[in-house]
Amino acid sequence: MRKFHKCFILVMILTVTSIITACGDSKTGGGSGSGNQNLSLLTGGTGGTYYPLGGQIGKIISDKTKANITPQTSGASAENMETLRVGEAEIAFSQTDIAAYALEGKEMFDGKPIDNILAISTLYPETVQIVTTAKSGIKSVEDLKGKKVSVGAPGSGAYINAMQILEIHGLSEKDIKGQNLSFDESAEGIQAGNIDAAFITAGTPTGAVEALSVQNDIIILPIAEDKIQALVNKYPYYAEDTIPSGTYKIKSEVKTVAVKAMLVVKKDLDEDLVYEMTKAVYNNTDQITHAKGDFITAETALEGLGDMEVHPGAAKYFKEKGVSK
Repeated sequence: MRKFHKCFILVMILTVTSIITACGDSKTGGGSGSGNQNLSLLTGGTGGTYYPLGGQIGKIISDKTKANITPQTSGASAENMETLRVGEAEIAFSQTDIAAYALEGKEMFDGKPIDNILAISTLYPETVQIVTTAKSGIKSVEDLKGKKVSVGAPGSGAYINAMQILEIHGLSEKDIKGQNLSFDESAEGIQAGNIDAAFITAGTPTGAVEALSVQNDIIILPIAEDKIQALVNKYPYYAEDTIPSGTYKIKSEVKTVAVKAMLVVKKDLDEDLVYEMTKAVYNNTDQITHAKGDFITAETALEGLGDMEVHPGAAKYFKEKGVSK
C-alpha cells in the first residue's frame, strides 16, 4: 500500500512538472538558445507618439517571441541613446537624425560617439510641428522673434530641429525666449498663456497637441518651400512633409518637414532574438491600432537609414522579404 502511495505521489509530481514546463514554453518564436529575456523598450513622454506606439509594439513582441518587453517613458531620442550606451536598456525609439549624431559623435554627442547600437528599422515620419494658437497672432516662423517658445529639452531631438529651423530663417536661440519643456508641458504652457508657441517633433496626430486643440484654435506654422529646400540641402535627414487639413481641426493642410522615427537595439543582443522580434512586428502590423501603424511596413523599413548599420538579426528578416537599403 505504501509503495502504491509513493508511486502515485511520484506520478503526480512528474505530471505537475510537465504542465509547468509546457506553460513556460507556450510562447511562440524566439531565437535558439535565447531563452525568455526581460528587455526594456525606451519610448518618450506620455504626450508624444513613442509611448503609446511602444506599448503596442512591445505587446506584439512579448506575445510572439521569448522576449518580455517592458516599455518605459523617457526623455526620448537623445536620452534613449545615452541609456543604451550605459547598458540600462536594450531597445529604443529614436529620430534617425539623433541616432546618426550618436554614431558619428556630433551635436549633443560631440566627441563622444556611441558604438554599441545598431538599427532595426525606420517606422514612420516624425513631423516637425511648430504649434501656436490663433490668439497668439503668430503666423510665420519669423514671427517667433521675441516670443516665449518651447524648444524641447536641451539636446533633445526637438531642440536640434528647432535650432536648425530657426537658423534657416535667419534666427537663433538668442532671438526667442526659449523654454525647455516636454510636449505635455508645452501644451499646458500654451493653454495657460505662459508660452506663445512650441516646437514638437512627433508623429501626427500628437496626443499633447490633440488635447490642446479641444479648447483652442490650433495653428501649425508653415515652412516656405525655399526654406524647406535649404534645410534639406544642409541637413539631409529632413524630408518635406504635409500635415493634412482636419488634423487638430486645422482648416487647410500645412507644409513642413519631417525626420523618421526608428527602432535601435544594442549591438550585442542575440541575432536570433532580434530576428524573431523584427519578424513579430512586421508580420503583425495589423495589430498596431495607432494611427502611425499605417506607415509601418517591411517595404519601407530600411528607408532613411543612410549609412547606419542594421543589426544582423533584422537584416536577416528583411533579406528574406527581399528588402534592402
